[in-house]
Amino acid sequence: MEAPLVVVMGVSGSGKTTIGQALALQLGVPYAEGDDFHPPANVAKMSAGIPLTDEDRWPWLDAISGWLSTHRDSGGVVACSALKREYRDKLASVAGNVFFLHLHGAPQLIADRISSRRGHFMPVELLRSQIEALEPLAPGERGARIPIDGTPAETTALAVAAVRSADRFEH
Repeated sequence: MEAPLVVVMGVSGSGKTTIGQALALQLGVPYAEGDDFHPPANVAKMSAGIPLTDEDRWPWLDAISGWLSTHRDSGGVVACSALKREYRDKLASVAGNVFFLHLHGAPQLIADRISSRRGHFMPVELLRSQIEALEPLAPGERGARIPIDGTPAETTALAVAAVRSADRFEH
């Protein structure tokens, strides 16, 4: 069996970190937090409530692509918004077995989550720009859309099932 290489994607507040960490644990592969790959200028911009541009995102995506490339054989899970198809194409180009897990939920649920978390640089004011930029998974992209309206354990169970049922990860 090929080791899974998963990008947990979605807008800020959708649960990428929580589900990504739990998924990696269940799959027995390393986890990486996409936010840790942002250069300081990106964090400062988002902290100030300024949406990132494509130009801001490319170095960040390059860094995440590098992480995926080094985990091509061992597998891994990384949290990354991967809002646009072109971003996902870049991430998928490092290995043929990248699977995108799109965490999806109602905007109000996500806004409530962002408003209640502490110590994160992403303000709720940027949620709208992320929702507007989001291009859902399209036909031909390897991945699954997972609802986030259940508990973290329920969402993780759906995520594990989706990854394990993917063609390349069948048991």
